[in-house]
Amino acid sequence: MIEIEINGKIVSAEQGSMIIEVADQHDVRIPRFCYHKKLSVAANCRMCLVEVDGVRKPLPACATPITQGMKVFTRSKLALDAQRAVMEFLLINHPLDCPVCDQGGECELQDVSMGYGRDISKYNLGKRAVKDHDIGPLIETEMTRCIHCTRCVRFGKEVAGLHELGVMNRGEHLEISTLVARTVTSELSGNMIDICPVGALTSKPYRFTARAWELSQRPTIAAHDAVGSHIYAHVIHNEVKRVVPKDVEAINETWISDRDRFSYEGLYHSDRVLHPKIKRNNKWENVDWQSALEFAAEKLQAIKPDAIGTLASPSATNEEFYLLQKLMRTLGSPHIDHRLQEQDFSDQADFPLYPLMNVTLDELSQADVIMLVGSQINKEQPIVAHRIRKATLNSGQVLVVNPIDYKFNFKVARKEIATHGDIFKSLEKMLKSDLVKKAKQGIILLGAQALHHPEAANIRALAASTPMKLGFLTSGANSAGAWLMGAVPHRLPGGVETSGKNIQQMLNDHMKAYVLLGVEPEYDVQDSGKAYNALKQAECVIAINSFQTHAMLEYADVILPVTPHAEMSGTMINGQGIAQKFSAVTEPQGESRPAWKVLRVLANLLELKGFDYQTLEDVQKEVAQNCHPALVAGSGKMLNLNRTPQQVRGDSFVQLPKLVRIAGLPIYAQDALVRRAESLQKTSDGIFTGVRINANEAARLGLKAEQVRVTQNDVTLTMPLVIDDTIPDGVVYLPSGLRETAGLGAAYQVIQLEQVNHA
Repeated sequence: MIEIEINGKIVSAEQGSMIIEVADQHDVRIPRFCYHKKLSVAANCRMCLVEVDGVRKPLPACATPITQGMKVFTRSKLALDAQRAVMEFLLINHPLDCPVCDQGGECELQDVSMGYGRDISKYNLGKRAVKDHDIGPLIETEMTRCIHCTRCVRFGKEVAGLHELGVMNRGEHLEISTLVARTVTSELSGNMIDICPVGALTSKPYRFTARAWELSQRPTIAAHDAVGSHIYAHVIHNEVKRVVPKDVEAINETWISDRDRFSYEGLYHSDRVLHPKIKRNNKWENVDWQSALEFAAEKLQAIKPDAIGTLASPSATNEEFYLLQKLMRTLGSPHIDHRLQEQDFSDQADFPLYPLMNVTLDELSQADVIMLVGSQINKEQPIVAHRIRKATLNSGQVLVVNPIDYKFNFKVARKEIATHGDIFKSLEKMLKSDLVKKAKQGIILLGAQALHHPEAANIRALAASTPMKLGFLTSGANSAGAWLMGAVPHRLPGGVETSGKNIQQMLNDHMKAYVLLGVEPEYDVQDSGKAYNALKQAECVIAINSFQTHAMLEYADVILPVTPHAEMSGTMINGQGIAQKFSAVTEPQGESRPAWKVLRVLANLLELKGFDYQTLEDVQKEVAQNCHPALVAGSGKMLNLNRTPQQVRGDSFVQLPKLVRIAGLPIYAQDALVRRAESLQKTSDGIFTGVRINANEAARLGLKAEQVRVTQNDVTLTMPLVIDDTIPDGVVYLPSGLRETAGLGAAYQVIQLEQVNHA
């Protein structure tokens, strides 16, 4: 540490720090445009010029390192004259269209110009105009406003890992544009809206819908992956208008994914159920809550409890999981599961108390070896992918074992792409590499395609046999909470062993009744065809959901409308094991109600004891008593209840068929809300292009890049064929969770392709 003087005050700071960093640490405001604490120093706007004693000219505070005894003046005449001159220069070509700019009221240029600008300009020539480029459905461009700070360019290159925007031309012709006239595709692209200091990049879905000073800012937690990013919802007239990140360094830093940012659009989709509905004589009708709940209770009472199965979304809250399993088990049905995508449960008795990454995000950023197994991490959990990218920039090595040669936004040291989807053999080979043996801070992360594999237990066992830490990249926002709350058939809350049927057994046995909490089985369940058939044949299906689907209207008997996360309060446990409380940011729409209230009243109508809760806090206190005291506080501390995974000695690896389907939920099909976010569905990741296969397999099967018939589990669909040489031999890539693929079977099952012959 060294001492310097800023505006007459002596302060201490680390040697090598820049003047602007030290000033920020001690609440000394220096104007800036190009500087951002998470980006490299560009020093091209010059707005942060300050006076340094002994130096004749002003120096940029963002690019001047401190030295012992340095004296800095940020408000001297020399500094202010320099800052005002820069401000005048920046405004020469700015259009000054604040009244119609979405950035108005929260614009850095606007704020700084009020303090450093002139009321009259000495320049009276015409201003420069720049042509706008369409860079996709999420970001609106007004490049005439751009002041060339290059924050967006540096963000793409340094944080997103995709150099999609760049500086074109020179001098007065300089402009920011996409490099090859294409859309921006990064999963983190929306962060460019936040860091743009002017109105050059704004939110396209939010455009012209509200002004900044009209909005109420309310904190909450994103509920689409196990990161649990902290966000602010901006609300007006009880409607979420946009979502922005809240800085929490240990979790999402200052970034959020586009999925977290734009999914709010789904709240107002036409599929939203706003009134309780029951089906009588095969016709749906809206009813009041009392009638709907009595109808549901009568249906459940008419069926033997052991014949009832329950499926819950992995993104439900702790309180919802707890009450759901308590209701069903008190009723006499132990069959409850949230593991909608999993196929192998043979090692569940030896599973950790609840699945975690087993490493903090900060530790992940410092890991020397990270092995990803069965994961397209940048599409599954973009913020975790960002941390892995930081590790590679810190000399960390990334190893990949995948069924498909996915593209990542970080450098991969070595990869093994599994032929026929045989991840197990590829993992065996990778574990013998020198990088694994020499790892000092190594972590193996099992992703969705490893955890959902039909031989997942053997993959877990093999991964656990190394000295490296083993972590799980679980599905949904609260899989950890589901395990701890008892939303699995073999454990009660707190991990007490019991027994019940898992999701595969429930679907195979064709239960007489199903209770669904936040689940759309035709999209969310691994084998969507099997799930749909089981529900169609059931005597009763009770859907406790925020949305309805066409299939749901066929198989359900009652739909109880519950609020999504934006309209409710609760607790979730993220992948680091941190319990996070959040509160509703808007009032419930229509007659929808929080699920915990619906479950409480339903239990009372079923005359079950122990459901006399008055408030959500009453539920949380009981949860804490039965699970863990830290949960009632939701203080952001890790629970530290994870057990070391035990190695399971399973049978020899099952030989997979010659042509298998690799599936997985696309980034914008992860849950019901995201599937209904219109802007996200218009992105390149949201548009379904067809079934993918490599050129060799296409030639072997006599297929052309046209329409093909896809058959799986006696269901045949027609769709486009895409030739993609990132797909290995013996593999067909066809995602699940989509309307275009609903009804087909599970991943790693046999699939058939046949050319459609046009007349």
